[in-house]
Amino acid sequence: MNADWDVSSLLEGMVRDLRPRVDPEQTAMIGIFTGGVWVAQALHHALGLNTALGRLDISFYRDDFSQIGLHPQVRASDIPFDVNGRSIILVDDVLYTGRTIRAALNEIFDYGRPASVLLAVLVDRGGHELPVSADIAALRLNGATGGQIKLRGPDPLRLEWLAAAPGSVA
Repeated sequence: MNADWDVSSLLEGMVRDLRPRVDPEQTAMIGIFTGGVWVAQALHHALGLNTALGRLDISFYRDDFSQIGLHPQVRASDIPFDVNGRSIILVDDVLYTGRTIRAALNEIFDYGRPASVLLAVLVDRGGHELPVSADIAALRLNGATGGQIKLRGPDPLRLEWLAAAPGSVA
């Protein structure tokens, strides 16, 4: 698996793809902790969005919480705008099974009912277990198995491919 992805170039591509779909006055953005917030911060700035950036920690919304346990750094979610009727860009670093996105949507709907939610991810690695699809993905790795893709950061942002240990399931 290629480990030399240029995150800056990937982010520039996302901005190019998002720009025609964004009204800087009306669109709001929410990043999912941790990597999704880092990506969202870069996109939010580049797109010149006027609404403050929202941040979600979906730890308690996951349907596999009992299997994966609590992440050691649970953070408070912060959505500093009215969700009702708003067009929202939901941002995450890596889309894999779709469970994180399902949890994020559940949490967003606890805040209100958006007009629309557009999903933007840095990497869509395929392997979805739920019917979740990214509207914008800087990198699509269909069939990437046997390891993990991690976004490291926040400065500089870099993608790492972590090979799976023999006999383990990614």
